[in-house]
Amino acid sequence: MNPWIRLIRPINCIMMGIATFVGAIIALGGVPPLVYTEKLIYAFITAFTLTAASMILNDYFDREIDKINDPTRPIPSGAIKPNEAIAYAIVLILIGLVSAFLTNLRSFIVALVACIVSVVYNAYGKRFGLIGNLMVSFCVAVPFLYGGLAVDTVRITLIIFMSMAFLANTGREVMKGIVDIEGDKRHGILTVAVRYGARSAAMLTAILFIIAVLLSVLPPILKLTTWLYVPLVIITDLGLIRSSLMVLKRPTKEVALREKKKVLLWMLIGLIAFMAGSIKS
Repeated sequence: MNPWIRLIRPINCIMMGIATFVGAIIALGGVPPLVYTEKLIYAFITAFTLTAASMILNDYFDREIDKINDPTRPIPSGAIKPNEAIAYAIVLILIGLVSAFLTNLRSFIVALVACIVSVVYNAYGKRFGLIGNLMVSFCVAVPFLYGGLAVDTVRITLIIFMSMAFLANTGREVMKGIVDIEGDKRHGILTVAVRYGARSAAMLTAILFIIAVLLSVLPPILKLTTWLYVPLVIITDLGLIRSSLMVLKRPTKEVALREKKKVLLWMLIGLIAFMAGSIKS
């Protein structure tokens, strides 16, 4: 893969862009009217570019750690110079904020706050372990709200789905700490895994995943979604439960690395479930 593409982690960026559409669908309870097309395109661009910029900043500030944890990444491998990466991130941030301004004022404010949180996290927040994990998850959950704001509607259904995304991603971030424990320990990154050990991190991961699973039953019980939501969210829930059991059984770097990749798939299926279940005939 081209190092410039690899640097932004395109799958993550696309998922964040899709999340804005999902947020709009959940907020409206159906496919947004064509009148919102332009705003939703701007929303996708904002989510994609700001996420991409965050990925770049993460690699920039982690370049020394990645020499230990993942030396094949574009910056530590020498494929991309640090100053080139920063320039790339600045351009993407400017594109994202301009797109947010063109959406509406509330969207611009939310995008600006998310951008600030992302920059602070990458520069300082990750050193504080769980607080840093929560900052990342805020940025992951925000695109749902952003999509609702783009179509001028926010409902309780949207808040529930945002909470589920926040919890699931926080669990994944804690799990990632198990993968990076060696490099994080050397550089003073106080993740849950570094402070309390891999097993404690695995337990917290499982707790967060299970709470997200429990929240997932609320929409059908409250009749906020259609039946299409159920089979898809069952796949997500079973996947999260399985990943919890796997990392609890063996809280090692190899298992956590494998399961954190799978959790990304479970979250993607969850996105599809949210969208399918919100479209009413």
